[in-house]
Amino acid sequence: MNKTFAEKVIEFNKNLQYSGNLPDDFQVLNPYLDNPETMEVMQKFYHKYYDDSNQRKFIVGINPSRHGAGVTGVPFTDTKRLESVCGIKMKTAYTHEISSVFIYDMIADYGGADEFYKDIYINSPFPLAIVRKSKGSWINANYYDDKVLFNEVKNFMIDSLKKHISLNLDTSEVFILGKKNADFISKLNQEASLFEKMTVLEHPRYIQQYKLKEKQLYIDKYILALKK
Repeated sequence: MNKTFAEKVIEFNKNLQYSGNLPDDFQVLNPYLDNPETMEVMQKFYHKYYDDSNQRKFIVGINPSRHGAGVTGVPFTDTKRLESVCGIKMKTAYTHEISSVFIYDMIADYGGADEFYKDIYINSPFPLAIVRKSKGSWINANYYDDKVLFNEVKNFMIDSLKKHISLNLDTSEVFILGKKNADFISKLNQEASLFEKMTVLEHPRYIQQYKLKEKQLYIDKYILALKK
């Protein structure tokens, strides 16, 4: 019997591990290994919204943050919105993540979580959280923050994107969050021919931090791009 979209995503997440090299002072965090409840709530989420075989559009982030998918296992979803919007409570963690606020405000305007997730799948080319040591403590890092880091993780990212696509994603147009992210995805695309067209949208964190007064304009821009 054919697997549902949900079953394929869950299988992908269960098998996720990065065993390649990393530059000094960088680490990869795997939420599914670090907290058993992450695996549990992630499965509930995908069974709730992806229990079908529909083709979906693909939104590509950068890599999960420690406070969003790095805890819940669900991209751009902190524990607050996982509970308040998706109805899935996490007992072992409580997180607030700035990008999650924008994404779920946009989802509300799109027509709600059921409507949005029926059409859209979000994930990242590097689907695990990356942290770097800074002044003795660990902070969030992006896969493109360091040239050596990018070169080390590049093949893993191409492989991950191919696995995402195999879930049943529309490759005629991909939606990339963040201009710098898009520059790097473009390099991967030239090498691996993954997507026909790339549409770049401003990253939720950038909007929440620097363009809050114009937030509705950005929400409208997202919805216009995704619904056409």
